[in-house]
Amino acid sequence: MKKSIIKIIAVCLCAAVAFGGIVLNASSVNSDDNTEEESKQVSVDKENKNDSNFKDETVYILANADGSTDKIIVSDWIKNKLKNKSLGDITELADIENIKGSETYTDGSGNTKVWDAEGNDIYYQGNIDKELPVDLKISYKLDGVDISPSELVGKSGKVTIRFDYTNKQFEYKEIEGKKEKIYVPYAMLTGVVLDNDIFRNVDITNGKLINDGSRTVIVGAAFPGLQENLGISKEDFEIPDYVEITADAENFELGMTATLATNELFNEIDTNRLDKIDDLKDSIKGLTDGMNKLLDGSSELYDGLSELLDKSSNLTDGIGQLANGAGSLKNGTAELDEGALSLQSGAEQLSNGLNTLSSENDKLNGGAKQVFETLLSTANNQLSAAGLEVPTLTIDNYSDVLDNVIASLDKNEVYKKALDTVKAAVEEKRDYITEQVTAAVRQEVEKQVTAAVKNKVMQKVTQAVRENVRVQVLSAINMDAASYEAAVSAGLIDKATQQNIENEIEKQMKSDTVLQTIEAKTDEQMDSEEIKATIEENVAQQMKTDNVKEQITSNTEAQVQKAVSDNMASNEVQSQLTAASEGVKSVASLKSSLDSYNTFYMGLQTYTDGVSQAADGANELKNGTNELRNGTKQLKDGSGELYDGILTLKDSTPALIDGIKQLENGSGQLKDGLVEYNEEGIQKLSDIVNKNVDSIVERLRATKEVSLNYKSFAGIDDNSDGQVKFIYRTDSLEK
Repeated sequence: MKKSIIKIIAVCLCAAVAFGGIVLNASSVNSDDNTEEESKQVSVDKENKNDSNFKDETVYILANADGSTDKIIVSDWIKNKLKNKSLGDITELADIENIKGSETYTDGSGNTKVWDAEGNDIYYQGNIDKELPVDLKISYKLDGVDISPSELVGKSGKVTIRFDYTNKQFEYKEIEGKKEKIYVPYAMLTGVVLDNDIFRNVDITNGKLINDGSRTVIVGAAFPGLQENLGISKEDFEIPDYVEITADAENFELGMTATLATNELFNEIDTNRLDKIDDLKDSIKGLTDGMNKLLDGSSELYDGLSELLDKSSNLTDGIGQLANGAGSLKNGTAELDEGALSLQSGAEQLSNGLNTLSSENDKLNGGAKQVFETLLSTANNQLSAAGLEVPTLTIDNYSDVLDNVIASLDKNEVYKKALDTVKAAVEEKRDYITEQVTAAVRQEVEKQVTAAVKNKVMQKVTQAVRENVRVQVLSAINMDAASYEAAVSAGLIDKATQQNIENEIEKQMKSDTVLQTIEAKTDEQMDSEEIKATIEENVAQQMKTDNVKEQITSNTEAQVQKAVSDNMASNEVQSQLTAASEGVKSVASLKSSLDSYNTFYMGLQTYTDGVSQAADGANELKNGTNELRNGTKQLKDGSGELYDGILTLKDSTPALIDGIKQLENGSGQLKDGLVEYNEEGIQKLSDIVNKNVDSIVERLRATKEVSLNYKSFAGIDDNSDGQVKFIYRTDSLEK
């Protein structure tokens, strides 16, 4: 493990666990009277917390590849613990949408809303344009030179990607008599997945990486503002506030990155017992003394195993001599006395050696179990960082739990669950879709009916205007319509004159003036209440027809299916399917690693049991050889069985020597690891606690107060409790 990772773990241990849990639990052993009283107070605090409604807020930041904000979407869940019929809320969000129900709200003064909850929880989301409490900046370098994200795509070389986090959310608190900025303590967790076909030699500062062969999964952690909050000098201990990735890239491309910002870690610190400073110092001293003893013990274990390995040749020689003596004993009693003496000497050496080896069994098994539990703890952290909520892995249950996780991540199952969820959500909006489709169909029907009515009105207006034009044309030749018709009937007007009159009428009917008159009178008729009533009646009749109803039903179903298809094709659902496929590979690889160690662990237990049994047998053999000198008849009767047993023991000697070598290597690694842990963790922790413990306790208390005060980004009702987390998602960089 790299030093940067050790620092992250040590910082989390100091800031979130040591002061809030481990040390205080140790001090409670000396303060039994206070423990019961404090437990009662914790219960009261929890009951009081449950007396108010709770607002769980998630802020999604859609960011550009350089970390700059493009859009902010806020999702709120108001937990109606009291089952109120109406819920008061405060929010700065715009375009609010109820995403999981039909409850509505009423606007109040300012940003207040009153939800008609009817005892239900409320789920809604909206948009907001507001400065974020933590700025994310992502910078890129190619071969040590700054480069923009877009320019980097397709390039090859040594790439550096750095995530910088700037905490801007703080309160002023009085620390040791002075006003100081105390920042909301955010833990920033950034995840990136790199394609191994593009990236090689990947390294990370302030994070951890897992390589499954085809992809490298990276998780980085930072705590912007925590260094200032705790007042710890970077020379003593540096708390990370950035994550940096380096790799050799070929034809650079990068998928989206995701960053979680949360202060929930620090909300759980128990500050009620931080006043026991002396107990804390005593505990640190005890921890240091215990670590020194552990180091001494690991050195003695390594020296003892080395000595045992050096003398393994003596053990081999002794077993060989024992086998020769047993053979001589079996072949005849003439050399009985000399053989018995050799057997007695060899049995004593065997007994002493096996007893020494057996005495280390508990330490060996305990160390192997501790390693196994550490691997399981790391696996738990990896699963949690990947967003998988599973029971805590143990030696007994890890196989079943991981099998269940692999089954739940099956792509077909994830697709089916996503499809069922999308269909249910769309079905909840079917009435709304039907209303929209009906309105659209009605608009089209109204358009068609209006056009038909207008055509009829225009025909009537045109006929009336034509009669008027005809009168005007005839008046120009000093005739009215009646006299003209009479003259035509009497044959007084020839065909040519009649045609000229009709041509003049048609000419005037096509003139702009007449056409405008027809249009104006038609529009005037269309605006009349009578015509509007006619149109409305015709539209209503059309809407009742089977044809229109069938069209509404067909269009509604088409819109429902389109909504389901669009949602299933969305980035969110497709990301779930992709994540499920990748998750199966990662979890399967993790289980394979744990299975391999489990095989070693079970084999080690079998081996140590065998050593214990061999030691017991060697002790019995030793006692038997002492009696051998006094009972040659018994030796003669049992010499055949003894010879066969010693041959079996001799054949097992090479495996025993190999086991001793493995023990020596393992104890050496344990010794080196304990030295590094003592130097990087225990000693630095002891130095910081002894030098700054009073200030750290006061600053840690202020940090938790500031963390608890920050409950919402978009707004929260004064009578509600809440928590908020931020999820940054950056654009991918692709060709």
